[in-house]
Amino acid sequence: MANDNEILESVLAEFEKLAAIPRPSGHEEAVSNYLKEAFAALGCPVTQDAANNIIADLAATPGYEETPRTILQSHMDMVCVAADGIRYDPEKDPIRLVRDSEYLRAEGTSLGSDDGIGVAEILSLFRNPPEPHGPLRAIITTEEETGMGGAIMLDAKHVADAAFYLNCDSEEDDLLTVGSAGGLDVSFSRPVRWQPAVKMPVWRLTVAGLRGGHSGERINDGRGNAIQFLADLLTDFATADIPVFVASLTGGTAINAIPATAEAVILTMEPEKDLRQAMKRRRDRFLAAFGAADPDLTVTIAPTERPSRMMSQADVKAVAGLISVLHSGVFAMSPALPGLVETSANIGLLRTEEDRVWFSYYPRSCVNEKLAAFQRTSAVLGEQFGCPARIGIPSPAWQERPGSRLAKLVTAEFERQRGKKMRVASLHVGLECSFMLKKNPGLDVVSIGATTLDIHSPQERLVLATVAPQVRLIAGTLRRIAEMVKAATELA
Repeated sequence: MANDNEILESVLAEFEKLAAIPRPSGHEEAVSNYLKEAFAALGCPVTQDAANNIIADLAATPGYEETPRTILQSHMDMVCVAADGIRYDPEKDPIRLVRDSEYLRAEGTSLGSDDGIGVAEILSLFRNPPEPHGPLRAIITTEEETGMGGAIMLDAKHVADAAFYLNCDSEEDDLLTVGSAGGLDVSFSRPVRWQPAVKMPVWRLTVAGLRGGHSGERINDGRGNAIQFLADLLTDFATADIPVFVASLTGGTAINAIPATAEAVILTMEPEKDLRQAMKRRRDRFLAAFGAADPDLTVTIAPTERPSRMMSQADVKAVAGLISVLHSGVFAMSPALPGLVETSANIGLLRTEEDRVWFSYYPRSCVNEKLAAFQRTSAVLGEQFGCPARIGIPSPAWQERPGSRLAKLVTAEFERQRGKKMRVASLHVGLECSFMLKKNPGLDVVSIGATTLDIHSPQERLVLATVAPQVRLIAGTLRRIAEMVKAATELA
């Protein structure tokens, strides 16, 4: 096999091609077409399904055709986030890569290493496969970041003939993931009764400076939620008898990212000093609760252009009230696995559209019945606040498989290569593994990945030193599978 530098450059060459193609969730057609052509150019039979998933097969090393099929799987879409002040259209603009000796990052935006690096590793391995290996299949899915739509739509026949399934969507290179939380995509919507905007001063109220981050990996860090802060502040205005009219509400970047920013356009005759005093009081309360993890919160107001319309007070009260009532953060820790979050939820997006205001709510849990409870309570709360809930299909929790042969093979290969034991854990994140197991309960499933820090944020960065070892780990595992089966066949 090539040396580490050659492996790294091969993977990064694949990643650079992906970064040049805009690929936010729901807009994967261009990158899907590229992947179809890339796998076809390697001589692989390729299927592109109605959801733009890519399924590509690589024949086994001669003599190893009877080895059970192994699936290597990643997702092609990414969470697109830009830093404050960066102009970035995720549907049109490429990711501008910045590389130094330690990291690969993006210029002012999220990197898309989640899960572009997994896709790039699979392409590199198909281009330079380990010898020997059994029949391989690459499955590259769409819309993972917004409800796992590609995994849901994937025809079960594509996993029915496989025995092993290696998901490449984890973010710590020394960790073997053997279980993950399920999730539930909920959105609340309030039909807006627009009124002509009154003639009074107009302000843009901006909440910024929070750390944000992935709502599964970082939910237990005690970070604040910018959307909830904004809702609480609007409620404070009403409680303090500060009449404020609202023209728009926005916040967040993805359903599964803790929102670092939010803003409202407001109209009021109240003196600026009264507004700032209320803002300071709310900021002080926030820092008392979240300051240890999120000390850099800023709340600012600045004059802005006059809108043509504004929401009714009842609409604002309903939306802000429901956002304030919903719990965003950790609900419960696992009683069985110390340190693991069992159940959480995140308010990730807030948007104003032509006829409505809506916001997302994304609970996670490793207990499926608790997700069912969120389905029930979301419907009730939405009705009570006049913000009907749209409740998606729950993604089931992936439970650890006792006695997993694949887990034993991966950890043994890791220890052989690294000279130390691999960590093994279940995580409080959503992975497509659970949907694949529903399609084929007999699959032996694990998840691994190169180390990526601060995913779903402009600070996202790939640790370069972990890429080649990750490729070597996958290659070594594929060899072990092939040799294990070959030895068993010869003994028989």
